[in-house]
Amino acid sequence: MWLTDDELRAWVRFIGVVQLLPGVLDTQLQRDSQLSHFEYYTLAILSEAPGRTLRMTGLAARTNSTLPRLSHVVTRLEKRGLVARTECPEDRRAMNATLTDDGWQTVVAAAPGHAAQVRDSVFAGLDADDVAHLHRISDAILERIDPEGRRSLPYEG
Repeated sequence: MWLTDDELRAWVRFIGVVQLLPGVLDTQLQRDSQLSHFEYYTLAILSEAPGRTLRMTGLAARTNSTLPRLSHVVTRLEKRGLVARTECPEDRRAMNATLTDDGWQTVVAAAPGHAAQVRDSVFAGLDADDVAHLHRISDAILERIDPEGRRSLPYEG
């Protein structure tokens, strides 16, 4: 069954956002912080974790990444001294990723520019009701595409 005209118009605009926004965020972060959006997001997730540490499998889930992709990114971040990988003390078969002090400084320095870009690209054109609708719509979509809640989202409340 085809999409209705209203669904098609909404879908085309939504897909435009999905396709264009990552490039906008990457451009700003690369320019200002020499980080990709995924690298920044990885550092940000670690910055909010207890002890700034997560198991690699947990970090992969939180960043919606495969373990091989995440491992490649963490290796790059390790080489820059932003993340350290260590054996998990609870399970010797698992590895932990820990945000280093340099990683913390990097994410703290990058956050204001990233927030300004998100505000300018997404929220500047929305009023408070639009933001509430965006939240509600995003939650409804996430419930459909991630019913198990594998991607534990921060900022719940």
